[in-house]
Amino acid sequence: MTAVAAPSLDLSARVARVAAVALEHARRTDDEAVFQVEALAELRASGLLGLLVPVAHGGLGGGPADLIDCAESLARADLSVALIFAMHCQQVAVLARYGGEELRDTLLPRIAAGERYLASVTTAPGSGGHLLSAAAPLRETGDGLLIERFAPIVTGGAHADGFLLTMGSPGGSAPGQVCLVYADRAQLLITESGQWQPMGMRASHSVALRLTGTVPGHQLIGGPHGFREISLALFSPLAHLGWAACWLGAAAGALSRVAALVRSPAGRQRIDHRSELLLTRLARARHRIDAVHALLRHAQHTVERGGDLSAAPVQMLLNGLKVTAAESCRQAVEELIDAVGLRHGYFKDSATYLERVLRDLRSAALNYHNDRLDLADGRLVLLDRSVTHVAG
Repeated sequence: MTAVAAPSLDLSARVARVAAVALEHARRTDDEAVFQVEALAELRASGLLGLLVPVAHGGLGGGPADLIDCAESLARADLSVALIFAMHCQQVAVLARYGGEELRDTLLPRIAAGERYLASVTTAPGSGGHLLSAAAPLRETGDGLLIERFAPIVTGGAHADGFLLTMGSPGGSAPGQVCLVYADRAQLLITESGQWQPMGMRASHSVALRLTGTVPGHQLIGGPHGFREISLALFSPLAHLGWAACWLGAAAGALSRVAALVRSPAGRQRIDHRSELLLTRLARARHRIDAVHALLRHAQHTVERGGDLSAAPVQMLLNGLKVTAAESCRQAVEELIDAVGLRHGYFKDSATYLERVLRDLRSAALNYHNDRLDLADGRLVLLDRSVTHVAG
């Protein structure tokens, strides 16, 4: 993936508009476990859904650095909103690089115009979250490609205008033969099942969906067995960059609010600024956040340089980013809760809303489970006995 010049329009102003709306509705949508429809409407109006759409198709022409900046800023207001945005951008980038000409020319301008918010359908019962396996086959019929797919978790799926789905390759004979197909909401019969009552990430409304329908052949992305290449070269790298940016933004926002509380007139009266325990915990939280930021930017530059992203050192870097960000950002918020105590750290009505951020960040290690990535990296370590590092 090559670096792309920053969009000419002011991204910070667009993001600030969305973040303000997200923050306004964050407590209610968390309490009620409902999707942030207000923030999605502002994402559409702001043009940010077209962040990674090429300029030639009416988009902002952004790249990985822009995705990271926007996702991190949005997560300071609401991690759920940031995550649905980052995952949408991941789908858009895949369409822009691997979609056929007819699909790109039809779909990308609609995304840029805010008409299409895309959801990712990769989970399947019994898969353990493994991307390169798919039990539901994509079948070729006289009318097109038949989709019959159940996914236990689809982030924002009930509100999506279109979906990128992993399926077993048409005529495939091995579990690892996986393809990627686009389906518009209008092409599908969609049935929602179960209730969405999780610990955190409640406004992401990541419900279970059953999707059935037939789509034309040109909506197959990257060929009949193409998802492995897509995953290694773009899908997974952008997932790790986007997720880490979201988690980093949530933790950095939490530290910012705590620092503001401690330095406020009321905080100066109630909180002992000379407390070694307070200062040590603030320092540890900052160290964790800075370490994730450094690793994220190193991984971003590696992805932007392109080359073989499937190489063992690069895979370990990207997997390590995800694992480290998931663990360190949560640990930073736990340090902050310990620093400010029950009233400002643990109570739900605190202006720091650390309680919500901690619940949201608890999902990070489970979102493509850290254990799975550690297992993969353990194997890669044995293949890279010289302990090769990716150049900065």
